[in-house]
Amino acid sequence: MMDNKISITISVLLTLMLSITGISLADDQPIEIKAQPPMYSYIAVWNIPESEWEARKYQAEAAKKILDQAIDNNTIFSYGYDRNPLHDTFWLAKSKAGLETVRDQFEKIGITQVPAKDGAAVMPVSILVSRYYNCKTIRSENAYVHVGVYKIRPDAPADAVDQLSKYFFGPVLEQNLVDGAIFEWETDVYDNPKDSPGTFLIAYLSEKNEDMEMVNKAVQERLKSTVPNGPALDSLIDMKAITDVVVRSYAVYKK
Repeated sequence: MMDNKISITISVLLTLMLSITGISLADDQPIEIKAQPPMYSYIAVWNIPESEWEARKYQAEAAKKILDQAIDNNTIFSYGYDRNPLHDTFWLAKSKAGLETVRDQFEKIGITQVPAKDGAAVMPVSILVSRYYNCKTIRSENAYVHVGVYKIRPDAPADAVDQLSKYFFGPVLEQNLVDGAIFEWETDVYDNPKDSPGTFLIAYLSEKNEDMEMVNKAVQERLKSTVPNGPALDSLIDMKAITDVVVRSYAVYKK
């Protein structure tokens, strides 16, 4: 009987201490990440000489009008312009039809992507697909965009993308979205595997450089950690084939 009373007393005291300090027993548990309906991204890279930028301003204004209308009628839910070192336009939709609607409207007014030069590292058009993503409604004039490019190991399991998203990248990026350090994140693969076999990408956007640096550090720490009862990172990706790119972007997202 005495042992039971002692156990109950200890339990009550522990509960009281946790409630006073605000500590939750689940605080150290990462956010659970689940697959969502597909999200598609259309990325058009403009190989335009700087001498022609001024003459093409009218096209940029017309493109922005098309994209804003597509946001308003829910054809797409995001778009933006990346610059330095790349110049590209991107738009995101929950269906390929949404992507194609915007592309067709561009072509009707004479806006088409310029083919990349021979040997260019970036394709003029890429379509990505994601099952892991989240965002907040925002219009950011000069966001920081971090893109990480990874190569999945040839001997990795078929669900390597799911494991990378659920256990490594998704939890830390979602937590930073909740905390307000970033306003969008996603993990992607090319919709057509032939475009870049085995490529896995992550992207996240922030309004502040200091927030971006903080998230970068958190991601790196996450990659160094082990997942209880989960896969080892080096069993999923080639640790020697990692590329990180940071660009500035005008970005619009509608939750």
